[in-house]
Amino acid sequence: MTRTVEGQTTYMSAPVQAAYSYCEAVTGQQARNFAYGIRLLPHEKRQAMSALYAFSRRVDDIGDGELDPETKRDRLESTRELLGRVRDGAVDEDDTDPVAVALADTARRFPLPLGGLDELIDGVLMDVRGATYETWDDLRTYCRCVAGAIGRLSLGVFGTEPGAPGVERASEYADTLGLALQLTNILRDVREDAANGRTYLPADDLAKFGCSAGFHRATPPPGSDFAGLVHFEVRRARALFAEGYRLLPMLDRRSGACVAAMAGIYRRLLDRIERDPEAVLRGRVSLPGHEKAYVAVRGLSGFDARHIQRRTARTGRP
Repeated sequence: MTRTVEGQTTYMSAPVQAAYSYCEAVTGQQARNFAYGIRLLPHEKRQAMSALYAFSRRVDDIGDGELDPETKRDRLESTRELLGRVRDGAVDEDDTDPVAVALADTARRFPLPLGGLDELIDGVLMDVRGATYETWDDLRTYCRCVAGAIGRLSLGVFGTEPGAPGVERASEYADTLGLALQLTNILRDVREDAANGRTYLPADDLAKFGCSAGFHRATPPPGSDFAGLVHFEVRRARALFAEGYRLLPMLDRRSGACVAAMAGIYRRLLDRIERDPEAVLRGRVSLPGHEKAYVAVRGLSGFDARHIQRRTARTGRP
């Protein structure tokens, strides 16, 4: 079959098309918020984002699985070797691994900073080692590996608008937006992560609000200021979103809509968490479909990008 990428018609073989179809199926089944956002992209960019997600999901699944740490490390290093093959152009179209085939095709068609996927593997290795984080600076390093890098990779697919003001900082803003999404995930999943023996929030913050005992019940630790902790982290995430949103005016309309939709879903999750902090201890906070649809329409309208352009022009800040 043929398709158009950046105004050029290109041929796609049946094995490559099948590989992308596999990645799109993985994305649709396992990443509802992500899949919702990338629906707004043109077909070829949607396929590319699905390939990135499928590879990233494979890495995450190794880290989150039931294997012993040594086996996890071995499998992560094998995945890094596969990434090396992709980087070297050594994956054939008839390779038996559809994720490798799709990612290799994406890397040929888009300027992906593939080192970002090495960073993702490094971040998951931190999980395997059971790393904890004393300060926000420590946690930020982890978040840049597992989420900021994905933001930069996504920017390789989206591209930027020629002549957009401040475009030289686009990668920085994409990275920061990834941090905002990851911190929102961490807040949403505190109970689930605790059940898996993981604590991501900085130890300094936990001690400040009397939460060092952890989150193993549907109620806050006795004597803690759990709401204060959540509101503190929500403010931090909002500041990251505000900075990362400066990326939007640098993207074309559909790429900007995709980013606005995904970020908008997570910002609304933050709103819900802020209103009822203990909800994250009782279960997973999520948005209903009609609210996600509203966020998507808002993104397609370009409202968020125009709002940021006006505010930046008026104040010099997003």
